[in-house]
Amino acid sequence: MSQSPSLSRRQLLRYTTFAGAALAFPTVLAACGGPASTNKTGSSAGSLTAVIGYGNNQTWDPLQTASAFSMAAILHCYESLVEGDPITRAPFPGLAKALPDASGTSLKFDLRDGAKWHDGRPVTADDVVFTYARALDDKENVLIHSFFSTWLQEVRKTGDRSVEFVLKFPFPYALQRIQCCKIVPKHVYDGKWADAAAGKVVGSGPYKVVEQAPLSHTSFEKFADYNGPRPAAYDKMLWKSIVDSAPRVAAISGAKPDAQIVENIPAANADQLRAAGRTVEFADGGNNLFLLFNTQHKPFDSNLVRQALHYAIDKKKMVEIGLKGAGSPGTSFINPKLPSSQPASQDFAYNPDKAKQLLQQAGVSGLRVTLSTTNTSLVADCVKVIKEGWDAIGVQTTLDSQDTKALFSKLDAGTDFQVVATTNNPMQFGNDPDLLIRYYYDAKSILTSKYARWTGPDAQSLLALQDQAAAEADEAKRTALNKQLLDRISEQAVIYPVVFTQLGTAWDPKAISGVRAQGYPGIYLNQAKPA
Repeated sequence: MSQSPSLSRRQLLRYTTFAGAALAFPTVLAACGGPASTNKTGSSAGSLTAVIGYGNNQTWDPLQTASAFSMAAILHCYESLVEGDPITRAPFPGLAKALPDASGTSLKFDLRDGAKWHDGRPVTADDVVFTYARALDDKENVLIHSFFSTWLQEVRKTGDRSVEFVLKFPFPYALQRIQCCKIVPKHVYDGKWADAAAGKVVGSGPYKVVEQAPLSHTSFEKFADYNGPRPAAYDKMLWKSIVDSAPRVAAISGAKPDAQIVENIPAANADQLRAAGRTVEFADGGNNLFLLFNTQHKPFDSNLVRQALHYAIDKKKMVEIGLKGAGSPGTSFINPKLPSSQPASQDFAYNPDKAKQLLQQAGVSGLRVTLSTTNTSLVADCVKVIKEGWDAIGVQTTLDSQDTKALFSKLDAGTDFQVVATTNNPMQFGNDPDLLIRYYYDAKSILTSKYARWTGPDAQSLLALQDQAAAEADEAKRTALNKQLLDRISEQAVIYPVVFTQLGTAWDPKAISGVRAQGYPGIYLNQAKPA
């Protein structure tokens, strides 16, 4: 993202919920020992089989990817200087020996003694500087750029195994934010980022990738030289990529399930799996279905019209019908179930009378809307409720469902549109309020400036308030500024969630322990062990 924090089109298509197609891996990375469907590790104490509900054929570049499969795997293969609890993001030392004082504008790190890359070479300060130089490079404009460029000036080498972070101002979320920048080996990737994108994985984490079979599976082995805080509990892991829900559920079903843990479990299958002895948990997070308005297409330049269309949606009904109960209404821009959320001035509780009044106040009548949507099953079920609500207040609504890639290709081309409904989840990168908001709202964001075409005084005022909140050192004052920001976002409603969806994970408690459901795609097995 390197003029200022932003999402480019190139970056946006890396996002799991947006990307329809992605990089194919070179055939040399694919399995060559028979059909992928028969390649499994079994269920012995030394091995684990997991199922991920997303493709493994998108980019594996740690600084670029937002692929659910790749990001989950990267947590097991690469390390950041600071690691974090997968749920709370509470920081602990990763490649760093210890956590530094993060209250000022200088953060100093010493690297963990004996840390090695998967090829046996030592991790050095040069690797850290190399990684962050790319993360901060305006020309490189990598996906994680926006999460650092606001507050981080540079990372410089202070010794063979020590570095200093020079901050533009004391940043309250520094230790949380550092977690999303995985350190990579300079000697492997310098000038060869295409190798990383294509599936080459050389990290310093507890597991190393030994096989990539695109759209089938990824195989891991324990890294014997790992000496960090969370060593591998399994000698081998096999992660299967199963996008369709029925075979994914089947993999964790039956007397002898094929897999020990499966993520992206539909709520409709939870009871049957529990009856079969599986643990099934759902977690709240950042996953949401949102509306994005074209503010250059009248009458959607009016925030009153945008508010009206939100008030006309029965969100509780959408949770019941579209999400099968596994979710909650979007009463604030950040999921109200998260600690960083605060109530917004506009809660958008279902109120068709208020919706009609707002349209009347805006001087709008006889409105016809084409709602452009992506074609996932979740979106398809939810947007029916949107159409029903809009039709009920006299807004004639046409649903235009299409492939994700096709829809965003049209938006990239500048094709005119009215309103878009789709899903996304920023929480796979972190859970601090600045990140959860900046992911969508930023001066250079493709979502804000290009798609929503929102660049006027209201936009500039909101973005300035966001930067002010990020730079506020006093927690009480920062909380108050974030409250103002959430209020203003709700009042503008340019990009705004309709519902937040829970994500389900199922596992066999007789085979695995130490796992939890998480509110973003993927699984975290660095604390897992055989039951």
